[in-house]
Amino acid sequence: MAVTMADITKLRKMTGAGMMDCKNALTEADGDFDGAMKIIREKGQAVAAKRSDREASEGCVLVKVADGFGAIIALKCETDFVAQNADFIKLTQDILDAAVANKCKTLEEVKALPMGDATIAQAVTDRSGITGEKMELDGYMTLEGPVIATYNHQNKNFLCTMVVLNKVVDAKVGHEIAMQVAAMNPIALNEESVPQNVKDEEMKVAVEKTKEEQVAKAVEAALKKAGFNLYIAESEEHLEEGIRKGEITEEQAAEIRQLKATTAEQKAANLPEQMIQNIAAGRMKKFFKESCLLNQEYIQDSKVTVAEYLKAADAELTVVDFKRFTLRAE
Repeated sequence: MAVTMADITKLRKMTGAGMMDCKNALTEADGDFDGAMKIIREKGQAVAAKRSDREASEGCVLVKVADGFGAIIALKCETDFVAQNADFIKLTQDILDAAVANKCKTLEEVKALPMGDATIAQAVTDRSGITGEKMELDGYMTLEGPVIATYNHQNKNFLCTMVVLNKVVDAKVGHEIAMQVAAMNPIALNEESVPQNVKDEEMKVAVEKTKEEQVAKAVEAALKKAGFNLYIAESEEHLEEGIRKGEITEEQAAEIRQLKATTAEQKAANLPEQMIQNIAAGRMKKFFKESCLLNQEYIQDSKVTVAEYLKAADAELTVVDFKRFTLRAE
């Protein structure tokens, strides 16, 4: 049976597949549309299986809010070329629209939603067959609340945020806070909402870093007092360089090594515990200031915190929750 251009165009609209893929599928199916669609779908499954071990690091991230329910979703692929394709972006938007309309709470719920004559999961597999790239849904996040502000960074579909405010205010305020979340990547709303295991680990790091700094200061002071060049004494590599250049002797290098080791050991054994804890506590204060949204400096005015900016807009205004997803490594 001869395949007409009208048939090819019709199948392309039904599947989103390329013209040649549609022509070949119709030819193989002898003009049967159901059979042609099955062929295209099987091709998608084959491509997905073949490329399952590939990394899908590009893609499209979108955000949407409706009726007090907001969601971010990412449809990932292998290349920026596919990510920028209008059909790929439309598929991501269609998936997000369905997820928000059904107020899906999990990615599995989203994948199971109907799309066309199959499911969203199948639609993604089908698209993989069309593009020849691995594709996967990822990063599904939801929020619910009376006021949800969103932000798509530079409208480039790689970083999106959502912020829930406790009351209705000027939309600009919510937008500014959503931008803050995008720019400053907070890990929690405030100090109280930082998980205890994160606090414990950060405190441990702060204590160790403080001890290392105190020991390093003592070693540096000892080297200065002994009259050694700090650059040469800095590392084994510099010591060897100094010997090669005739700036120090082998004996002096050995003396430097011994002085560094002895001073470090003595200082580490006699560090004042209270001083260490005080300095570490200061480091934790800085950590909370940088990592907690309400504690952060407001990006538009570093003289105030985010909490202070909100209070200036409305004395009762605060952030209830936020979400952030990006495809970029940070």
